[in-house]
Amino acid sequence: FAQILVSALAFNGPAVRAPSASRSAVSMGFEAELGAQAPLGFFDPLGMLDGADQDRFDRLRYVELKHGRIAMLAVLGHIVTSAGVRLPGDIAYGVPFADIPPGLKALEAMPLAGFVQMVLFIGLLDTVIMRDSDAFTGKPEFVGDFRNGYIDFGWDKLSDAVKMKKRAVELNNGRAAQMGILGLMVHEKLDGNPYIINSLLGAPVSGF
Repeated sequence: FAQILVSALAFNGPAVRAPSASRSAVSMGFEAELGAQAPLGFFDPLGMLDGADQDRFDRLRYVELKHGRIAMLAVLGHIVTSAGVRLPGDIAYGVPFADIPPGLKALEAMPLAGFVQMVLFIGLLDTVIMRDSDAFTGKPEFVGDFRNGYIDFGWDKLSDAVKMKKRAVELNNGRAAQMGILGLMVHEKLDGNPYIINSLLGAPVSGF
């Protein structure tokens, strides 16, 4: 599934670029942040951090993390459903999950009731549960900390160095997944074969 490393996600930059001196100052301010790592280091080709403060950086990091997490789930879901795995039961009355094809074709086959359920569930997660601000336990430990004083899995027992390493791994995996799911969608629309690398290697994926 080398295809998950093909394509890219980008954000829109500001209409007006700040002077190059400001660009240098921003680089000095954020070059040590998590994610500014080899081989690119601090990489901001669109100048989104020109003249930015810490709040602006934190907002962009929050969006990047959330997009990365969604993309990782999307890539995993794409692979699993392409392998023929389905949930039991119906996505809507009289329409079993087994009848829903993988990839973008699922949107065409999915009943409106099933689509609405998905949108409502994701909206609930996004607005109520998966948040990095918690009124009950105080501020999060870092941007993108969605534990909210509930989900931990031993995180608090880890050293600071291990925590930083795991956060860096998540960030990189999220970046790769954003590239990957976009690549899968683009190839599916181009020639109906999202796993083109598999085909080139003699192991085509059926179902598309």
